[in-house]
Amino acid sequence: MTDSDVKSKLLQAACLHVPFDGWSETTFDAAVEDTGISPALARAVCPRGAVDLALAFHEQGDAEMLRRLEAADLSDMRFRDKVTLAVRLRIEAAEDKELVRRGMTLFALPQHALDGAQAIWRTADRIWTALGDSADDVNWYTKRATLSAVYGSTVLFWLGDDSEDHARTWTFLDRRIADVMQFEKVKSQARANPLVAGLMRGPLAFLGSIKPPNGPPGAGMPGSWSMQEHEENTHD
Repeated sequence: MTDSDVKSKLLQAACLHVPFDGWSETTFDAAVEDTGISPALARAVCPRGAVDLALAFHEQGDAEMLRRLEAADLSDMRFRDKVTLAVRLRIEAAEDKELVRRGMTLFALPQHALDGAQAIWRTADRIWTALGDSADDVNWYTKRATLSAVYGSTVLFWLGDDSEDHARTWTFLDRRIADVMQFEKVKSQARANPLVAGLMRGPLAFLGSIKPPNGPPGAGMPGSWSMQEHEENTHD
């Protein structure tokens, strides 16, 4: 079996135990026993045990969201509606609230908070990428940060929503997306205002110099900033 096969089998077995024991070592040990996979191999594939399985569960949800999004007809939809649909499909892909709730508990712990934040960021990144985002400046980051906040807050609302077909959750999501779109509208209007644009010329030039990952080779960090480009933007 490949590492992916091993992790998949462990995850499938673990999901039966998570509602009772959370994403814990107890769950991981039970999954190892249920699958008959050797403890050494299981630990080699998942060095952090159940934490790695919880992240694999999140990755599985992202993959299912992308599959559903690709199958959907987006041709006549406004862009904001495409984003809304993508977030909804991602939440629906989780299906089992208890598995998600236990994951939220795990990633709320200080030692795992960064893992949780990175997982949500990757979800936001995959949504923007799937929808054809072409931002090549600081907007690459702000879009993902904003959508991460929208996704996280909507998941929390969904966990406590007992309305039929989660109708209240989707209304909540619509409001959050509307708030984001309103903010983007204000930004656009500010850029078009000669007075505001003049006052913000320096800061905007600096922000315009920030690039997303996979920018110039050798950046060494997620994204980059070019002094030369900053100076060119400032003097244009």
